[in-house]
Amino acid sequence: DEWFFAGHFPGRPTLPGVLMCEAIAQMGAIAVLADGRFAGKLPLFGGLDSARFRRQVGPGDTLELTVELGRMSARAGKGSGTAILNGQVACECELMFVLVDA
Repeated sequence: DEWFFAGHFPGRPTLPGVLMCEAIAQMGAIAVLADGRFAGKLPLFGGLDSARFRRQVGPGDTLELTVELGRMSARAGKGSGTAILNGQVACECELMFVLVDA
């Protein structure tokens, strides 16, 4: 019954790829917040590269999200994330964060 399935795509409801990327970005922010090196910092979304959509995700499907933080500094960082559906990659992308004082 989610609003985004109604028009994407008519007759074949599919989770929009941008929402998978958003979920991965939010998981990345949680990873930054959980890392004690960045206490007192707030991660802001800085960008997305190399997004690839490999599987259709529909109503009732459950995604497993994984994120690995890459190069990080006191002001910014990068990471990569994956959304997995039934053991297979549905979406993968590279993330960029800007870190600001909380």
